[in-house]
Amino acid sequence: MQTAEAGKVYLTGAGPGNPDLLTIRARDLLATTDVILHDGLVGEEILELASPTARVESVAKRAGVKSVTQQEIEARMIEEARAGNSVVRLKVGDPMLFGRGAEEVGALAAAGIPFEVVPGVTAALAAAAALACPLTAREASSALIMLSGHRSGEGRILSIPGKLAGATLTIYMPGSDYAALAHDLIESGVTSETPCAVISQCSLPGEQRIHLTVGELPTHPALPAPALVLVGKVLESAR
Repeated sequence: MQTAEAGKVYLTGAGPGNPDLLTIRARDLLATTDVILHDGLVGEEILELASPTARVESVAKRAGVKSVTQQEIEARMIEEARAGNSVVRLKVGDPMLFGRGAEEVGALAAAGIPFEVVPGVTAALAAAAALACPLTAREASSALIMLSGHRSGEGRILSIPGKLAGATLTIYMPGSDYAALAHDLIESGVTSETPCAVISQCSLPGEQRIHLTVGELPTHPALPAPALVLVGKVLESAR
């Protein structure tokens, strides 16, 4: 076991939610760190792996609700590390994918705080496994594009870089407006007949999934967050 070092911050991926999908490195750090600052979506089963002596604090951010700001999170990491504590900043999925990892790395580097990034299983990979569906396949898709359905300060549900027909798309944080999502996809060259799937709470006991086409998306009620939308010909083989 590699134990957490005093005065160091670990930006650690918690994976899609199932504790069985944590990396060994993440488990070792949770068991030996002094302070854990975790996202709101990190489940209790993962937090129970923390050392009995660790201080475990939620730094959840919620749209439209007064909560911890990104600047406050960065200040807390720096404060705890300067006090000589080891700190795990526990983030859902992978810390460097749609998770403000860039801002936190920048803040730690500017403050001269030692840090390490510990990757996690991102939701797209867990969803592909749950659906027994490849994200790339020679006969269907040779490209994988990861998109965010939410961008800070902008009203559009999705920002699509050019024409996407032919690629497999994984859309994080798709929101509940499936009609707008379908519109953006079709406007970018994805046909309404293209297969897609929505998977909610992937890898957890409450997992839900639906299989449909892009054109059928507006007709289906939104699944609970966290959810992921996968789009592409590879979904023809999804179960």
